[in-house]
Amino acid sequence: MPAKNKTDKQGKGRNFLYPKQPSGRLYIYRKWVSYALLLCLFSFPFVQFKGEQLVLLNFVSRKFVFFGLIFTPQDFYLFAFAMLIFILFVICFTVVLGRLWCGWACPQTIFMEMVFRRIEYWIEGDALHQKKLDTQAWTAEKIFKKTVKHFLFLLISFAIANTFLAYLIGSDVLYKIITEPISDHISGFISICIFTAVFYTVFAYVREIVCTVICPYGRLQGVLLDNQSLIVAYDETRGEPRGKLVKDAGSLKGDCVDCSLCVQVCPTGIDIRKGTQLECINCTACIDACDEVMLKINKPEKLIGFYNNDFIHARKPFRAGFKAYGYAAVLMVAMILFSSLIYNRQNVETTVLRASGTLFQTRADGSISNLYNAELINKTNKEIRFSFKSASSTDSILFIQNETLLPKEGTVHLTFFLIRKPAQIKSYKTDVTFEVVTDKKTISTAATSFFANPN
Repeated sequence: MPAKNKTDKQGKGRNFLYPKQPSGRLYIYRKWVSYALLLCLFSFPFVQFKGEQLVLLNFVSRKFVFFGLIFTPQDFYLFAFAMLIFILFVICFTVVLGRLWCGWACPQTIFMEMVFRRIEYWIEGDALHQKKLDTQAWTAEKIFKKTVKHFLFLLISFAIANTFLAYLIGSDVLYKIITEPISDHISGFISICIFTAVFYTVFAYVREIVCTVICPYGRLQGVLLDNQSLIVAYDETRGEPRGKLVKDAGSLKGDCVDCSLCVQVCPTGIDIRKGTQLECINCTACIDACDEVMLKINKPEKLIGFYNNDFIHARKPFRAGFKAYGYAAVLMVAMILFSSLIYNRQNVETTVLRASGTLFQTRADGSISNLYNAELINKTNKEIRFSFKSASSTDSILFIQNETLLPKEGTVHLTFFLIRKPAQIKSYKTDVTFEVVTDKKTISTAATSFFANPN
């Protein structure tokens, strides 16, 4: 049975797919990978680490948390850099292993194939039973099965929507939306309803169109893939010419028996034997289906497998190309640079500027002072009691506006005079460094300039 349902006689409507339920060694591996990723996805917003949820992407409050590291708006360049590294990783991954990300790690595929589709198999049966159920009249059995299926779809979509919001607004805020009166959180309640409807529509109706039409990643394959890239491919040299299995082995030149199982199990409805296609998500379901057939007819496995074009057409062994090494080198340099930036990142960011429109002042005792404004930003979730001083022990500070407590994820402003004796002043412009100290440890520094006429 083909995986694709035909349109009506007028050619109207959508071609809904009825993929056959896959099975096999690779499918078992995919299930375990999916379970691990789903566990991470649903637990990260609700697991506390160092007083914060494990992962938070709060774009509204411009606060991002990754495994205990808090990134404020001042760290946006680090967040952008991290996104760039992720994109480089996906590109490098694609150059070597094709679109394997889509079939094994993409949330859309994991939810569609390992959650929603499996519920469909459980309630409505395999592809033939699903197609028969959809074409038959509305009987009590059909109403019951469709009601139960879509109720579960809505329930899971609601869970995904809440988890998604927990990443965006924080699990503590989400808890208040759920437990407190709806009138106190109208916008939050509407957001949950909208996200639930979106996820339900995607997984109940849109489905593979996300991968084949909406997502731009598939179209990038033509740019990223080369003849050395490993992709799920049909070994046409061994399989062609295909034909039905007959007793006279001589009448069958190729190993492909044209059973079409590889088409029936494909979640995007393509025929892998037609070559590399942007709709292929490298889910490996066709590999399992073909291997099962090959075992039954006593033929070698991997008629469909992970191959590169050089192997299929010239039988050259796999070897990573120059493009793969180039992307890997760029990715490695970017990761080293990012690690260095993270290591040198200060938990307290200090900025000191001379007060605009002011000159240096000569005080009654002959010392020289400059007026400064300082801003201290706490990037942690803990209050910090601090002292602010000059790195030079000969300098003195006279505060006009002073604070000694830096609130968690907060900001304080200081206004002060830096005073120097004339003997210390050797040039009109000199450097000065300020330190933020807590528990006798310097946690932040800031440098600026001091102006005065030398003696």
